Amino acid sequence: MRYMLMRKADPATEAGELPGQGVLEAMADYNNRMLEAGVFVTGDGLRPSREGCRIERRDGEVRVTHGPFAETRELLAGYSVLEADSLEAAIEWARQWPAEDGDVTLELRRYFGLEDFEPGPGLDKHRAMARLPSELNVHLCFPGNCREAMTCYAEVTGGRLEALITYGETPAARDTPPERHDRIIHASLNVRGRRLMGADMAGDCYQPPQGAQVHLDYATLDRAETVFNRLAEGGEVTMPFGATFWAQGFGMLTDRFGVPWMIGCQTGQCPMSEEESQP
Repeated sequence: MRYMLMRKADPATEAGELPGQGVLEAMADYNNRMLEAGVFVTGDGLRPSREGCRIERRDGEVRVTHGPFAETRELLAGYSVLEADSLEAAIEWARQWPAEDGDVTLELRRYFGLEDFEPGPGLDKHRAMARLPSELNVHLCFPGNCREAMTCYAEVTGGRLEALITYGETPAARDTPPERHDRIIHASLNVRGRRLMGADMAGDCYQPPQGAQVHLDYATLDRAETVFNRLAEGGEVTMPFGATFWAQGFGMLTDRFGVPWMIGCQTGQCPMSEEESQP
């Protein structure tokens, strides 16, 4: 079941006071614990209401009222979306809200699920969207240097290397030559809830990747170019990083481990797709 954990606004948040490093660090640790537990879906802080507005429709007329709004206790300063088995489980996570944030008011609300609605054509459209998988991950094969490659990717991307399991640590050890027990049977790099996985292939089973690339997209040009240059070290650049008609910056390369990458900055939607989607 999905819940929204809402952090209500207060005079400090409405004044635009930003949290200090202690609060930021505590919130990051809190979100990471929930992420590792499979509870955290997403979360964001909200700017003061003076930078927002309300849109109301009355009798067919739309009215826009710009902030700030006086009723601070009814406003939100931020929210987290949680995936929990029950309200009680969500409450337990809410109880762990970082003490560094001081006195706060939190509110939990459960999302509606498709099962709550009457069958019909409208619901069918939503069910079609629900067919989408909960995750889309990438799995890479390596000839024996999986540990080195995944450690490098963790450093470059800032993701968390949540698994580096060897053949010798699994039941597969009894069917694996002793000299291969230190090879990686499963590696998982968690990057904002998406996973780049990998493994060392046995014997002659390894084949270099062909016809596919790992794509990373960044909000800032500097960060995208830095990542591109780091991955290009010892590798081969197939398209130098630079501005394109579809992105502020974009480049392609094959790193020193034989893995192809596409690195972009605000790649966004293909302009042709936008044209085709217009009525």
